Amino acid sequence: MELFNHRLRLHADPSRVVVRPFHIASKKVSDGPSRTERLVGEVLGMTEAQALELLEIVLKDFEARHWQTRRVFMARYDEIEDLMNLDGAAISDGKRQLIGAYFCHEYSYAAAALMNPSAVPHFDQSGMQAGSMRILMSLRAVGEGHISSVAFREAIITDENELLLAPEPPFATATDTDGPHDAEELPSGPVTVHRHRDSTLSGTVIFPITQAQTKGLEDLRIVQFTHDDGELEWIGTYTAYNGSVIQSELMRTRDFRAFDLVPMTGGAARNKGMALFPRKVAGKYMMIGRSDGENLFLLQSDDLTHWEDGEMILRPEFGWELVQIGNCGPPIELDEGWLLLTHGVGAMRKYSIGAALLDKNDPSKVIGRTREPLLAAKDQDREGYVPNVVYSCGAIRQGGTLFMPYGIADSSVGFAFVPIKDLLAAM
Repeated sequence: MELFNHRLRLHADPSRVVVRPFHIASKKVSDGPSRTERLVGEVLGMTEAQALELLEIVLKDFEARHWQTRRVFMARYDEIEDLMNLDGAAISDGKRQLIGAYFCHEYSYAAAALMNPSAVPHFDQSGMQAGSMRILMSLRAVGEGHISSVAFREAIITDENELLLAPEPPFATATDTDGPHDAEELPSGPVTVHRHRDSTLSGTVIFPITQAQTKGLEDLRIVQFTHDDGELEWIGTYTAYNGSVIQSELMRTRDFRAFDLVPMTGGAARNKGMALFPRKVAGKYMMIGRSDGENLFLLQSDDLTHWEDGEMILRPEFGWELVQIGNCGPPIELDEGWLLLTHGVGAMRKYSIGAALLDKNDPSKVIGRTREPLLAAKDQDREGYVPNVVYSCGAIRQGGTLFMPYGIADSSVGFAFVPIKDLLAAM
């Protein structure tokens, strides 16, 4: 079976930066002022001319690199004002901006790696010609400290195996929440984050924001979900990581303006790599998961946020997957059944991508699976942050073709078009 590998690649880019809160200890550790109190006091003790001179230097360095920099500084000042009970009316505009600047820093969110994409139909299909589809890809972006965040990229794919990426805006912006922004007060439950009203999705980044997410939001598997009443919702599963413990969570949105980040409960939620079916099957929500870290399981639930361990349906069988198998994104509905992309790990921890076909009415029944991988790490795709890895978090059907974005060596992203009839025949 032949697939078409597109020439385009997406790579880590240290020039993509956003302004993030710079957390300085606000609690006292001695009889003296805290670092936050001392820093604010230093600014308030300046003359107006001194403060404006320092602010001018900061703006000269950073204003051209970010969207509405002064507004960002003022928003951060407002948080410090609330934290310290400052009287903003008694503080000049320039000093407030400078205080905000001292509690911000520039973060290169994709400096280390860009990887593990998934793809779904875009919510806006206006103006599309026959045979073309506007899509939205999620990407795992890795920056300083190996912290993972979620980035997006819009594009158009065609039935001629064309991929047309929407241009990235010059400025990237992080989603925000109405909750606290200081490290001592991170929320522990569900949160809602909002896209900046002037930012495109291709310029939006979702950063870790809760206690469970402090070290990363990893490997978002996003699907366009159709509810029983016909309403559409985009739902993604991802791994929240705090440096020692993992937890599976949901990202839910209907408009890509507000995103609900919701922890899941149950035995299955303690594991990575859960992938949601795009609709209920036989009256149940269903997912593919890897409850034992080695085999693939079918999970069923009456509640989108609660998942217990399910029924094993696939175990490693062929040489290229003997170490372990997992899913490569949500199952894709075909007339013939549910197409499930899988990843397998073989000798020398080499990753490959394969596929299986599940019964449409009873996905616990495996109709077929590929004996050979569709895609394996080789040649230029072997080198990177983690060598010998190819990995996808979700493909999309376009007519008779499967469009599959995939991560390369945990470093960059490539794209492949796979004829579905050839894929089924290979099973």
